[in-house]
Amino acid sequence: MTTPPPFSRARENNKQPILEHLRNIFTAPATVLEIGTGTGQHAEYFATALPHLLWQPSDHPDNLWQCEQRLQEAALPNIAPPLGLDVGAAKWPLAEANAAFSANTAHIMAWPEVQAMFRGLARVLTAGAPFCLYGPFNYGGRFTSESNQAFDAHLRAQAAHMGIRDRDDLIHLAQEVGIALEADHPMPANNRLLVWRQARAH
Repeated sequence: MTTPPPFSRARENNKQPILEHLRNIFTAPATVLEIGTGTGQHAEYFATALPHLLWQPSDHPDNLWQCEQRLQEAALPNIAPPLGLDVGAAKWPLAEANAAFSANTAHIMAWPEVQAMFRGLARVLTAGAPFCLYGPFNYGGRFTSESNQAFDAHLRAQAAHMGIRDRDDLIHLAQEVGIALEADHPMPANNRLLVWRQARAH
């Protein structure tokens, strides 16, 4: 019997609400860099629903195995082979992308890695390219719900570098590298979809 690929209940639950927004954001043919592909459920689902996109999965080299079986079995023509991506590397394995997507990564990464992610996106995204960042966020230093506060405590108990990021800190960080916040969409389970736009040409 074939072992099923790794599965994330959270990704299964949020993929349709996210897709409803991506349909209106990723409207033109594009290469979409996904940072933190994880189990590959988002890659498979979004690439199936948005065939005009070339979906480029990526994850830290140590985690890449999580998506490989699922994406190989899906064998979709518009999913590129997944890339090993360390966001802190001076050079990323993809030179250019027309869009980017990342879900539930900012609170897992250490803050210097979040900074490196935005700097890297500023290097590879074409002018006007959107970046969709999904997850829980704080506002003005405050949690938006008791469940998010409990989740933050759970994260920090696992590792001190993890924790829910504040939207104001992200806005400031993004502005430094020429990326602007364009939209902020409420999502189920006290999550948000932040839509950023690359303002600068390479």
